[in-house]
Amino acid sequence: MKTYIKATVVPFLFMIALTTQVSAQNRSTATKSNKKETVSRTAATKNSTVTKRVSSTKVTYKTPKKKVVSVRNVPNKTVISNNGQNYYYANNKYYTQSRGRYIEIAPKVGFKVRVLPQNYKMVRFNNRNYYNSQGIFYINVNNQYEVVEPEIGTIVYELPNDYEKVSIDGQTYYEYANILYEKVQENGVRAYEVVGIIDME
Repeated sequence: MKTYIKATVVPFLFMIALTTQVSAQNRSTATKSNKKETVSRTAATKNSTVTKRVSSTKVTYKTPKKKVVSVRNVPNKTVISNNGQNYYYANNKYYTQSRGRYIEIAPKVGFKVRVLPQNYKMVRFNNRNYYNSQGIFYINVNNQYEVVEPEIGTIVYELPNDYEKVSIDGQTYYEYANILYEKVQENGVRAYEVVGIIDME
């Protein structure tokens, strides 16, 4: 009789335990999945004050005048000509020349280079690979890297040192190279989500 109980009851108990464990894992996965959806919905609702394109007339900078830093010389610079404009590249930064001095600038959308700047980071969003370097987004087009505007919702984990705080309709955002970001939490880590692009007028 004991042998019969062992042969029948023990496998039965094992099956119940296994089913319970699988069920618990499915519930855990569903909960995680719901959390991701909730975060996504919250971010969309939170960012509803900013549309993809924002007129520069609606943007108020916290610091009225940005300090423009110029230098007399840029050692070991590479000259890159794009759409009739010369850019000077050195120390992982782009410069333009004005009145004999060099001023750091962000390259415009459409600017192309054959080699990405150093220390870039790959950012994947909506099945698209972006290459982010110093707040500038590039995509690979015909073996060249072209500066583009990132899609709304793209997440980065750091901003360039010279970003600026701006206010739009009473909300505070972060701006660099006309890209607007909002501070968010992504998997428990501070991050910045692209929420809009400033149209210069």
